[in-house]
Amino acid sequence: MNDDKKPPIPLENNYDKHYSDASFWDKIKSFAAKAGYELIRNALLLYYAMQSPTMPAKDKAIIVAVLGYFILPTDLIPDLIAVLGFTDDAAALIWAIKTVKKNITPEISAKVESTLNEW
Repeated sequence: MNDDKKPPIPLENNYDKHYSDASFWDKIKSFAAKAGYELIRNALLLYYAMQSPTMPAKDKAIIVAVLGYFILPTDLIPDLIAVLGFTDDAAALIWAIKTVKKNITPEISAKVESTLNEW
C-alpha cells in the first residue's frame, strides 16, 4: 500500500472477512442499476484483477479488503441511502484501482468490458 496515500476506508477493520465470490455477485446483481455503470465497472475490474495469477499477494489483499467493504451494506455510508450510499464505496474502489493499476493488464480490462457488454 502507498504510505503517502491512505485508503479512504480503514483497511485494518478486516473487511476481507466479508468477501466471498458469492457475496460479491449477490451485491452486483442487487445493486447494479442503483450503483451505476462506473461503480460496477470498477468493482468488476478489481474482481478480475484479483483473479489474475500475476497479481501480487499484497495487492490481492488490498483488493479483497476493498471488495469486502463494497459488499457490506452497513459501511460508513449505508448503501440504502439514495445517491450518497455508494460514494464511500466508489472512493474505496478508485483508491484500490490506483494502488494496483500497475498490475491491471489489458486482458483484465477486456474481460470487464466483455462482461459488461454481455449484460
